Amino acid sequence: MLQLLKALQTSVLAKVAGLFFLMLLLCIPLAEIDSINRARGDSQQEAAQELANTYAGPQTMVGPLLLVPYVERWMEPLRDAQGKMIGQEARSKEMTHVVFSDQLHIAGSMTPQERYRGIFKIPFYTLNATLTGGFAAFNPNAVAHSETDSKIELKAPFIAFNVSDLRGLDGSPALAVNGEALRFKQRVPGIADDSWFADGIHAPVTGAALAAWEANAPVSFEMKLGLVGQDTLAIAPIAEETTARLTSPWAHPSFGGRFLAAQRSVTPQGFDAQWRISSLVTSAREQVRTSLSKRNNAGDAAAAAASSSARHSLAGLQTFDVSLAQPINVYSMSTRAGKYGMLFIGLVLMAAFMFELFRKLRLHPIQYGLVGLSIALFFLLLLALSEKFAFWIAYASAAGASVALLAVYFSAVLGGWRRGLSFGAFIALLYGALYGLLASESNALLLGALLIFGMLATLMLVTRKVDWYALSRRAEPAVPAAQGA
Repeated sequence: MLQLLKALQTSVLAKVAGLFFLMLLLCIPLAEIDSINRARGDSQQEAAQELANTYAGPQTMVGPLLLVPYVERWMEPLRDAQGKMIGQEARSKEMTHVVFSDQLHIAGSMTPQERYRGIFKIPFYTLNATLTGGFAAFNPNAVAHSETDSKIELKAPFIAFNVSDLRGLDGSPALAVNGEALRFKQRVPGIADDSWFADGIHAPVTGAALAAWEANAPVSFEMKLGLVGQDTLAIAPIAEETTARLTSPWAHPSFGGRFLAAQRSVTPQGFDAQWRISSLVTSAREQVRTSLSKRNNAGDAAAAAASSSARHSLAGLQTFDVSLAQPINVYSMSTRAGKYGMLFIGLVLMAAFMFELFRKLRLHPIQYGLVGLSIALFFLLLLALSEKFAFWIAYASAAGASVALLAVYFSAVLGGWRRGLSFGAFIALLYGALYGLLASESNALLLGALLIFGMLATLMLVTRKVDWYALSRRAEPAVPAAQGA
């Protein structure tokens, strides 16, 4: 039995099997660190949601639109039980006709700002924009009749504008139609509670603007808008032709939505993006019409039941978006770093094993375990420091502390400062390679594959002439003879 234990202690195969088992055990602390990282990331999302609930959330902007309330009246025949007509009854229903602008141009700047919830930093923006455009001459015949031989009674129109979170409005938008200053209100007569437009703001058309509309003349508008939002601004292209130009000193924009920017320039000083979208390539106008028609076609009894779907029917509205993306999300970066944790530990243990073989040293499994735990601790230290400092500072600090600890430790274990420093330099090289993988997300797979291949190739070339059986049968250190009396 003693001979078997001694054989296992000197067996290279047994040592390698023990290292693989140790690596499996080290998966436990790595998994726990990953769990902590994910929990902190979830807490960041909760902080963003809390700020959205208490301040303002991401904004979706729709409008301005010209809404024309009207009453449709008709006579409906009355019949007795046998189906014979015995008279007529006057019926009516209130409806709304929507008019989209021919041209809509949006020129604005997004000023970034940051708000905190605990230790979490959430990006916000303040949009200062000017919206200009116009509506073509109104044609009363464009109002569709839902009943035969009905009569249409038009009411005074109003301008409707909506954003997904009205709390983000920085004061009341300044609106001028045909030079007539109009004032926005939250509610105007003619808007039903079950209509999506009831959630927005409305400006009754009066004065010279109303006179021009009643004369079937084109009307133009200009609106000054201040809007606060979280992270993302989405704009629905509902005009016949929608153009937009947005600028910001934020150097890390993310463009999304249904339509990407036709022209964009991103520099360290910020971005400048332009869109030009025709109604021929978007169904946003039809989506708005569909929302309104649900209210128009619903009977009085069905209106209440349909209110929820009518209000949220524009959830999938086609838009073009721009987001103030965070250049580095510390939690996603820490998660990506943790995915290389087992590879990193394996390379360090492999290097220690090579020292043991070629320097004829003896390392205890506990020493290997301490080395593996120190590498795992690096990922926890990286997560903790990255919440307080810039990611590169956190990474450099955590890596520097880990390299210093292992260099000092291996100086004693390997029997010399030179060996300890050379081992520390090897680990520093690995940390540098790992940072390169994290910094180059688009090339991470290629760089990772090259790193693994390079390490394996180096190991194979260095050990190509090694007689592994001879190493397994190497003699044990001689036991000093007992001194005579």
